[in-house]
Amino acid sequence: MNLKIFTDGGSRGNPGFAACAYVVYSSENLREKSGKYLGVTTNNVAEYQGVITALKDLKSKLSLTNSDRLDFYLDSLLVVSQLKGAWKVKDAGLKPLVLEINNLTRDLNVSWNFVPREQNKEADLLVNNILDNHGTA
Repeated sequence: MNLKIFTDGGSRGNPGFAACAYVVYSSENLREKSGKYLGVTTNNVAEYQGVITALKDLKSKLSLTNSDRLDFYLDSLLVVSQLKGAWKVKDAGLKPLVLEINNLTRDLNVSWNFVPREQNKEADLLVNNILDNHGTA
């Protein structure tokens, strides 16, 4: 199985009211989308939570193995670069999130890909809808 997973996170204020979301495609068809309100946190934490939420949901719903390919697409250069190991994780608050993602992906075939915001519109829209409907606008 090959999955394309678009994740996003955002906050209104930094820190501020935040949400994360993901959209999953299989063979170019929408398979699943979801998101959640995070309370008050930073934009970077929200971006990481988008990845964590997607991984946890997919692992609970699918029998993923190393033969499955999970291609993640994010519009956060920081998160992509840190997950690839190209940039150090300097923020102590982000280190546990990176560790959690590493644990969740230990036995999986995962790639981390940066995309411009325009190519991540659906996940971004979900994040903003969650924030709008949570009364934080």
